[in-house]
Amino acid sequence: MSDQATAQDLESGLEGYRKELTGYCYRMLGSAFEAEDAVQDTMVRAWKNLEKFEGRSSLRSWLYRIATNVCLDMLHAGNRRARPMDLTEATPVAQARLTARPEITWLEPVPDGRVLPSVADPADTAVERESIRLAFVAALQRLPAKQRAVLILREVLAWKAAEVAELLDTSVASVNSALQRARASLAEYAPSDSDPADPLDEEQQKLLERYVAAFEGYDMTALTALLHEDATMSMPPYDLWLRGHDDIVGWMLGVGEVCRGSKLVPTVANGSPAFAQYHPGQDGEGYEPWALIVLEVADGRIGAMDFFLDAKRWFPLFGLPERLSSGD
Repeated sequence: MSDQATAQDLESGLEGYRKELTGYCYRMLGSAFEAEDAVQDTMVRAWKNLEKFEGRSSLRSWLYRIATNVCLDMLHAGNRRARPMDLTEATPVAQARLTARPEITWLEPVPDGRVLPSVADPADTAVERESIRLAFVAALQRLPAKQRAVLILREVLAWKAAEVAELLDTSVASVNSALQRARASLAEYAPSDSDPADPLDEEQQKLLERYVAAFEGYDMTALTALLHEDATMSMPPYDLWLRGHDDIVGWMLGVGEVCRGSKLVPTVANGSPAFAQYHPGQDGEGYEPWALIVLEVADGRIGAMDFFLDAKRWFPLFGLPERLSSGD
């Protein structure tokens, strides 16, 4: 085999792990864009150091070692990405003010297709989806970086303790201890159960159709009928968040009135149902990107609505149209 063919085979082998590595780095970093940067850095480092790869471990293990080191380096700055509800208390609508925080603060949404590899086992698929939920990834961000890596590798990716110990250059005892501490910490912030996005679930599809009809019709009675009583609403990059029907409706009929007349386009994000929200265009024609809405659905109702307002940042990532015509 020629050197060129060997190089092509190695490059193909590296690329075959890109999606699962992106999912791993996303869980570590809480940012879709930083995860892609981390994976690109991983690939570059791997390519430059291929002569050092002696085959004593699998190519996959070697790549995860590099990716882990890249993520740990990126996390040394000490920034922890979070959701608004991780930083402040819920605000009564009468006191609500929009205060933006820097982009680096916020946990970011991610398209399922960029981080979830195709797996045949439905149980594995469920674990993968659950482990990229916004609430779960936010809980991960509370863990020290190495505990975070251990928990993801052991609990999400099902690595053996000995494999994780080798990757982190530590002992099995240290890995087990870190996992125990991580589990205890995560239990304090454990997110409630939710229903994953499932296009084959007829009941969920009916719920989402009713949500679209209520939102596009700006019918607050119909909308709140779909929400749990303690449902939450957040709007990164603003640190404001609201809880309960009265405050959500108060906001939607106050400052949020600008959302009247919007159009919603379905997508999926973080293993959950999501929508691209398009706002009536300022020129009076068509619809412009406004927000990416990620929903948390549990027991047949909506428990959370997270509006990521920097639409021009998110829509290209999700492959969404730049604009909708009036006929769409």
